[in-house]
Amino acid sequence: MGSPKQPVLYPLRFKPLFKRHLWGGRRLATELGKPIGQGDDYAESWEVVDHGDDQSVVSDGPLRELTLAQLVDEHGEALLGIDYPQIGFPLLWKFLDAHRVLSVQVHPDDSKASRLVPPDRGKTEAWIVLAADPGSVLYAGLVAGVDREKLTQMIEEGKCESCLHRLEPVPGDCIYIPAGTVHAIGGGLLIAEIQQASDTTYRLFDWNRFGADGQPRQLHIAQGLDVIDYNRGPISIQKPQPTDEKEIQRLVAGDHFTIDRWQFARPLKAGGDGKCHLLSAIEGEVEIPGDPQGKPLMRGEVLLLPASMGAVSVTPRSKATLLDVYLP
Repeated sequence: MGSPKQPVLYPLRFKPLFKRHLWGGRRLATELGKPIGQGDDYAESWEVVDHGDDQSVVSDGPLRELTLAQLVDEHGEALLGIDYPQIGFPLLWKFLDAHRVLSVQVHPDDSKASRLVPPDRGKTEAWIVLAADPGSVLYAGLVAGVDREKLTQMIEEGKCESCLHRLEPVPGDCIYIPAGTVHAIGGGLLIAEIQQASDTTYRLFDWNRFGADGQPRQLHIAQGLDVIDYNRGPISIQKPQPTDEKEIQRLVAGDHFTIDRWQFARPLKAGGDGKCHLLSAIEGEVEIPGDPQGKPLMRGEVLLLPASMGAVSVTPRSKATLLDVYLP
């Protein structure tokens, strides 16, 4: 049942961490209800993170004010179940408001990131598009035939975009970006990003922009070119796969995380598989028993369901869409 070391845990909500960048906007507030401040450059809301000084803090209940790192350290087995032990919480969940295009970038895989000082995880990520302005694009992977030499030349000539595969997404699309894939998020998009808990990013090209100091933003071309997987060509939108539940589709089944999308109007069970789950309502409202806030999970809110809770009934208010993320 519980002990001083492994208490009975409950559904955990966290205080969001906001990141401001020149490409951000106001959609985190206007569409997701986030309590951002003044300004039109709110770019990211980090919902679940345990990475160095970036720490999610429990917002409610007996464990209020504990960081996610403390939860893993003090209650790791109850939290993570069969995936215990881990060096920190392995996943990071954020929402992105790409009011303007992000830099062209790439992330190292686990092997290359482990050799950094200090070591880090690799960064495989997935995007779920929540809103898209007409004409918005994503850049995902290199077009066929682009090798290191060609990409280097195009970067030097300021023509990096010609090497990138373009997608025109619509809300609901999911794009899976394994580490080593060159990518960029275009302007006019609101995105949920699920990734490994890493913040190692190499900028290859930044559209000839200047930062707040009036200087070009730092690039990491040599490091980036070294971690690109040149055998990975254009990335396609994920094709949802059926599961045993007719309301649940599998969007991603990767080496580092699984993403299921629930589109449901009746109670369904989450958890009960010995794993912790990250749940987020992206349309509608859902009720989860034991939530100390005592209110439904709303659009843009994320909740961590500890492994020790077992299976819980998730009940939509009318019809809802939920993302369920867990380790493979």
